[in-house]
Amino acid sequence: MVVKAWHSLPEYQALRALMESGTTSKAAVRLGLSQSAISRSISSLEARTGKILFERDGGRLRPTGEAAQLNRRLDPLFEALDRIDGPPQVAQETLRIIAPPTYAHRFLVEHIASFLKTNPHFFVSLEVAPSEDVIRGILENRFDLGLTGVELSRDGVKLTPYRRSGAVCAMAADHPLAAQDVVHPRDLHDQALVALSHRHARRAQLEKVLHQVASKPRIVAEASTSFAAVDLAKAGLGVTVVNPFPIVQYRSDDLVFRRFESQIEYRSYFVSPDHRPAPSVARAFMRHLRLHTAKDLFSEKA
Repeated sequence: MVVKAWHSLPEYQALRALMESGTTSKAAVRLGLSQSAISRSISSLEARTGKILFERDGGRLRPTGEAAQLNRRLDPLFEALDRIDGPPQVAQETLRIIAPPTYAHRFLVEHIASFLKTNPHFFVSLEVAPSEDVIRGILENRFDLGLTGVELSRDGVKLTPYRRSGAVCAMAADHPLAAQDVVHPRDLHDQALVALSHRHARRAQLEKVLHQVASKPRIVAEASTSFAAVDLAKAGLGVTVVNPFPIVQYRSDDLVFRRFESQIEYRSYFVSPDHRPAPSVARAFMRHLRLHTAKDLFSEKA
């Protein structure tokens, strides 16, 4: 006798909710269930399929390749349910974006707003997270599109060039170096410097450039984001060396940028999965961002 496979919609719903929300607590809120009910559904689904769907990684549940594959195969099922249960109107297509603070705050929010005003049939969900989480979120299929300034080559991820720029020095308008058109590494010797924290690869790159000309600035503060470093420099603490994009888009009268003479180069990328085509809403947003990114003196299209 052939035993027919049976299917459990609650298990599939738990899988999809956990894949899209990232945690059992968020998945439980989304489905109106308890966390234990989500865990039981996932355990039952793993037992029934004979596959490990989630692995624990530092206290978080990380979906396996089998989970991502099963979730993709469920797309037609949930699309059919949406057509059955949904209201008789054009459904909003959702774009799930993830970006680090430097891109998300001020810059992306403005462009998301203009994008939705001209495309009211779309819906955008924005997640702000460190750059390493951008890559992870795309790999785990929790987001459709990411933005990053870190070139992390990983299998399963596609990096599409967006902008490129050279390093700049940012400082208050009354800083002595503001009188120069170009700041050289030796000019920073004994200057008060607001540095990026050591977790940034650019920190070591800058230190190498300064070491080559025996330039030793006085580090007076550290910041974990370029926006924070620029704000500290603007407050008069000193000068900082950063990627001008997209910060230069929000320059003010009491803050100036000067080109920093060095080989340091920055690139910004769109991040998307390379195992499936980008959804139409993601392609539309990428076009919108390219078309409406304002020109500036320190960055250009990649």
